[in-house]
This record gives sequence, C-alpha cells and structure tokens, in this order.
Amino acid sequence: MVEQEHRALSEASVSAPGMSAPGLSEALPLPAPGARGGRRLSPAFGLSAPATIFVLVALIGPLLLMFRYSLNRFVPGQMMVEALTLANYQKFFADSYYQEVLGTTLWVSALSTALCLVAGFPVAYFLVRQASAAWKGRLLLLVILPLLMGNAVRTAAWMVILGDKGLFNAVVSATGLSPVKLMYTPTAVVIGLVSVLLPFMIVTLQSVLEGIDANLEAAAASLGAGHLTTLWRVVLPLALPGILAGTMLCFILSMNAYATPVLIGGPSFHMMAPTVYQQVAKAMNWPFGAALAFVLMAVTLVLTTTANVLVQRRYRRWSE
Repeated sequence: MVEQEHRALSEASVSAPGMSAPGLSEALPLPAPGARGGRRLSPAFGLSAPATIFVLVALIGPLLLMFRYSLNRFVPGQMMVEALTLANYQKFFADSYYQEVLGTTLWVSALSTALCLVAGFPVAYFLVRQASAAWKGRLLLLVILPLLMGNAVRTAAWMVILGDKGLFNAVVSATGLSPVKLMYTPTAVVIGLVSVLLPFMIVTLQSVLEGIDANLEAAAASLGAGHLTTLWRVVLPLALPGILAGTMLCFILSMNAYATPVLIGGPSFHMMAPTVYQQVAKAMNWPFGAALAFVLMAVTLVLTTTANVLVQRRYRRWSE
C-alpha cells in the first residue's frame, strides 16, 4: 500500500508540467484567443476611426491652411505673397477700428445670448412641467419650425416688420404715436439674432429639464419652499449643465453671425464675420482676413472655455 501511494504521488508531480492536472489548469487562466501578448483594439475604435479621420481632414486641415495664410503678406496686384510674418495680427491690434468691431460683436453676442436664456428657460420649463403629452409635441414643433427656414428668409421677414414703413411702425402709427427707427440699428440686430438663436436655447434646456425628476420639486414644496425658491435652489443647479451648453451654443453662433448683421444692421453696423468676408471677398486681402478669422475664433474659444471652467466649479460646489 505504501509503495502504491508513493508511486501515485510521483506520477502526479510528473504530470503537472504538462498541464494535465485538473487543479492546475483551473488555477492558471488560458490566454484569450487571438491575443498575442498585446492589448487588442476595441471594435468601437475601428468604427469611429473613419469619422475621426474625416473630422481631422475636413476641419483641422482648413484651419491649419487658414493659419498659414494669415502669416503671408498682402501685396496689391499679387493678392498674397508667401512669407512668415505677424504683420496682419499687428495690424489688427494697432487699428482701433477693428478692435471696435470686435467689441461690438462681443456685446451684441452677450446681450443676444442673455435674452435667449431669459426668454427660453420659461418656455422650456413650461413644455416639460405644464404642457400635456398631447400638446408637448405640437408646441415643440412650433419651436423648431423656424429652424426649417433659411436664415436669410427669416431675416428678410424681420426687415419687413422692422422697416420704417413696416408692420411694427404701422401698428405704432395706428395708436397715435410717432414711428420708431429700428431698421439698421443695433436693436434690430439683437432682435434678429434672438429670433434665430432662441429655438436652439429652448431645445437644449428642454432636453436637460426632462431629466430632472419632478419629485424633487414636490419634495422641496413639501418642506415649505416656494416656487421661486424651488427654481433657484433645486431646478437651476440641476439644469446648470444644460444652461451652460445652450449659452455656449448661442454665443458661438451669434459671434459668427453673418446674414443678420448684414441685412438688418446695414452698411454702418459692423461685426466680425461680415468684416472677415469683406477682407477676403471684396478687398481680396486673404492674409488679413485669415488673421481676423483667427482672432475671432481665439476670442470665442477663450471666453467659452473660461465660462465652462467657472460654471463647472460652481456646479461641483453645489453638488457637494
């Protein structure tokens, strides 16, 4: 008996290196099929690679080309001469006219975005909390309907309304008051931009408010909070990411608006996007036009990034 037991133990120890022992094969997991010592790429990377390459080529490529153009030198009669100079950027910072154009673009965009937020939040809140399921889709369709029309068509409609003899002044004259000069003024530009950007703000806020549980508002009301207190202490902190997204979207679109300032603002009102077009298409000064475009893009990027950082800090503080 003793000899047989020693013989069985020796056979088990010999068979272990060959991976035939059942206990050892369970303790050491086998490598996955197809793995050759490296990390395999996920299928999602393979699916997203074509889109990523397209974005890099279609967006980053033109930006790099435009930046290269901004470093060239403009020579009348030759349009553009290959060079590496910062003269175009120096021209922008040395000329107060272009700085005033940038300042006008900033305050018009900020005011239009603020008005969109003030007017869009109540509408989005009504769609989420007050409108019935049958009417919600219809009202949302009315909000989105202006987006189905071209920007130039909507701007032309505002020209008919805000003209010196337009619909607005006809109503004002019917009441016995003197007509108001609105066309070709900054006020008309702000009105036109708000009408263009308001649907974007409403749709963005509505999608975020849909994710806020209505029971949280009911709980705040049961604890004695009024409606305004509930909005300020419960709804707004939770909706802050959506407010930030809608604000950034409207601000970026207004900073780059072209048709509305040109058609409603008139020749005496200047914003950055029409100024860039004038330098490129009319003055044929491609280097300076590219420099203006990069200044506009840089200012927009810095302001939106700064606002994003500040709002995210405030949101984390509220979440804690």
